[in-house]
Amino acid sequence: MTPAATATFAVAFAAFVVAALVLVVLTLRFLVRQASASRARWLAGQGAVPDVDATTDGGEEDEEDEDEGMTALVLAGGSTRGAIQIGMLQVLAEHGFVPDRIYGSSVGAINGVGFAGDPTREGVERMTQVWLGIRREDVYPQGRLHGPWLYLQQRDAVFANSGLRAIVEEGIRQERLEDTVVPVEVVATSLTDGGEHWFTRGPAIDAVLASAAMPAIFPPVEIDGERYIDGGVVANVPLQRAIDAGATRIVVLLCSPPVFEPPVSRRPVEGMVNALFIAIHARFVRDMAHLPEGVEVILCTGPEGTTRDFDDFSTTEHLIALGRAEASEVVRRYGLGTVAYPAPLPVPAIGADAQAPVAPVTSDPAGASDASGAASVTSDAPPGASDPGDRRPSSGSTAAAGPVTQPDPAT
Repeated sequence: MTPAATATFAVAFAAFVVAALVLVVLTLRFLVRQASASRARWLAGQGAVPDVDATTDGGEEDEEDEDEGMTALVLAGGSTRGAIQIGMLQVLAEHGFVPDRIYGSSVGAINGVGFAGDPTREGVERMTQVWLGIRREDVYPQGRLHGPWLYLQQRDAVFANSGLRAIVEEGIRQERLEDTVVPVEVVATSLTDGGEHWFTRGPAIDAVLASAAMPAIFPPVEIDGERYIDGGVVANVPLQRAIDAGATRIVVLLCSPPVFEPPVSRRPVEGMVNALFIAIHARFVRDMAHLPEGVEVILCTGPEGTTRDFDDFSTTEHLIALGRAEASEVVRRYGLGTVAYPAPLPVPAIGADAQAPVAPVTSDPAGASDASGAASVTSDAPPGASDPGDRRPSSGSTAAAGPVTQPDPAT
């Protein structure tokens, strides 16, 4: 063999050896990574926490973001008092608050699905205009013959839901629940077994109408061969649903005070209605009293009164204003959303001829007044802190709209 051929062979052999070594190294590295991934999956199945160094590749950052918990928005029932939630949603949207999930019941389902479809200032403004345009005849048309005797007729309900359907179709743009920007769920009561039924997919309008089908007022809604009525009957404030889904921070929009104080019954039928309302509110009281550890609940509450009947839309604008006032205090106190709430300006000093001094206004959340009824509750609060009765809102500076009767909180 000539010297030139020998040199060529040596170079080729050396290249072959290097290539073989590189291939062996790559193969070993692949096997090690596969073994590490398999071990991590096994540990996860056993409920153990895998070693970070064993599941990451030599100093590479973990691609998964740290779990910061889920924020949920829960909208309760309340019939025409649902306009209060519109004012609350206005403030939340103005401050960039967008929850991870939304849960609604009855009128809260109407407002919740509308907000889930467009959680922006423009979307809430469109909902506001729909609410301001509602008149009693649009939802509860009065015929030539009307009165208490209508409740004794042989039919499913006093009113058809065609008027309500038209309003819901105007306020909700998505045809299906799964098409909303924010995942949303609405609850209805099954007439088959009397249990909760949660709609997470399917036609949005039908699901909302089922959740808002007030017993005796609107007819049951049939979906897939099963009939449903108002979700407020079984879960007027669907707090537990959000907890079961893993929410660690829950903002609840109530249409009424968190505690129901039944009026004195003057007739047997009023006693029956009061008993129904007490049972409905008992579910919320139990949920608040047994919050899991690490779950924070922030309440936006509506004031007592302000509406005269379940079909009264005359105070809608006033209710929206009340909702704005309540949510403004809650956002300021708990910093909801991405847009910071401006600190209150200091009150100018009064001149020497003034009769009394004025205390300066501060923006310290710890010293904030409780006039709005806003409350944040966590499971590690002192005993009694989770009792909704201790957070009863006062009338504040907003006057109620004259003498009123107890509103219907179940819808």
